[in-house]
Amino acid sequence: MGKIAIIGAGGHMFASRLIPDILSYPELRDSTISLMDIDEERLGPIAAFARRLVKQHGFETKIESTTDRRKALAGADYVVLTIQVDGWKPWHNYVEVIAKHFKIRPATCDTVGAGGVFYALRHVPAILDICRDMEELCPDAWLLNYTNPMAMICSAVNNYTHIKNIGLCHSVQHTSEQLAGYLGVPSQEISHWVAGINHMAWFLELKWRGKDAYPLLREKFNKNPEIYDKADETRVPRRPADIVRVEVFKAFGYFVTESSRHMSGFVPYFRKRNRPELLEKYGIVETWFEASYEGRSKWLGEMDKVVEQEINSTEKIPIRRSVEYGSTIIHSLVSGIPSRINGNVKNNGLITNLSAGCCVEVPCLIDKGGIHPCYVGDLPPQCAALNQPNVNVQELAVKGVVEKDKTKIFQAILLDPLTGAVLTIDETRQLVEELFQAEAGYLKGFK
Repeated sequence: MGKIAIIGAGGHMFASRLIPDILSYPELRDSTISLMDIDEERLGPIAAFARRLVKQHGFETKIESTTDRRKALAGADYVVLTIQVDGWKPWHNYVEVIAKHFKIRPATCDTVGAGGVFYALRHVPAILDICRDMEELCPDAWLLNYTNPMAMICSAVNNYTHIKNIGLCHSVQHTSEQLAGYLGVPSQEISHWVAGINHMAWFLELKWRGKDAYPLLREKFNKNPEIYDKADETRVPRRPADIVRVEVFKAFGYFVTESSRHMSGFVPYFRKRNRPELLEKYGIVETWFEASYEGRSKWLGEMDKVVEQEINSTEKIPIRRSVEYGSTIIHSLVSGIPSRINGNVKNNGLITNLSAGCCVEVPCLIDKGGIHPCYVGDLPPQCAALNQPNVNVQELAVKGVVEKDKTKIFQAILLDPLTGAVLTIDETRQLVEELFQAEAGYLKGFK
């Protein structure tokens, strides 16, 4: 069939899903899967997992593992990107700096705001290097990116390389399942049309058995607020309350993708300086693995144990299919069997009231001819008005990263809606200076 390279395979969360996903399609079982990571110790278990899976089920799939990126990329038809540059230590470094200035724990720091921009400072250059290798070694391959900050990375790849690419997330799938749960109906009976930007896309249509489900959803929320305003302790990991997204839905009329914790960082309404009581009011809690570097390390260790248990079990590793889109895309491109997913692509007239050329998340049709993003037209004006300020941050941040320009980085963070609601210009300047100091060991050449 061809070669699928998974770059960053040692980060077991995605690789342990994507490999069974790929093998769930008979048409993909004669492929070569090349697993690559710079950490040989972390690469070993996932390679053993993949080989055991193939052997147990008698597939013809060839499994390669290497710490040599160029070897993995050579001749690849599909490149799946799941990298984590420099590990989690620098992430926690800047989380502490942001928390000090905001006087409150920051929102998730890999997508938006100062944290998202500084995450991009480490990841965009590394991914552009991978794309340069691809231009030499596999110029016709599709890049399927799972690494955050999604919009900034995809914008950089679109604007500074010739590589075909799409950014993939699972927020649409998970939110659709949650909405089905709120409605009390089977998830397979729900259909949707979703568009916007990554982690802030809108369910422009939500249907149950072909009929508009929004009136029923409003009724459910009004009559039974307990379905969204309390954490779900029965889930592992625990699912926090969803108050932020419901408040946004009530105010603006459309339900947004991603979690309430994420959404609280895109807008200025829920996180106020020196007001920790708002976090309790809106149910915004840190997950235990984000609270500290040690907590994150423990969480990663728990994920590793799951892979190790499957390697050492006497029972067959099941062929299962997750909600991730990656294998679905590859299958449709290979087989010609059409599918529809939501992907992050360049805004070439797709969403007409967001900036031309920015990264948008829209429905995409996939077949043997390629990936075909769907025309959406204008978003509802209130939704576009919420998206556009974050687009402005993303676009300027990418320029700052590529040009290694500290001033553009400062200006991008200054434009962030939440930062602007909390800090003055001088306070933001001080924040950015301290973030560069905290990340000095990881960021080189900025002027």
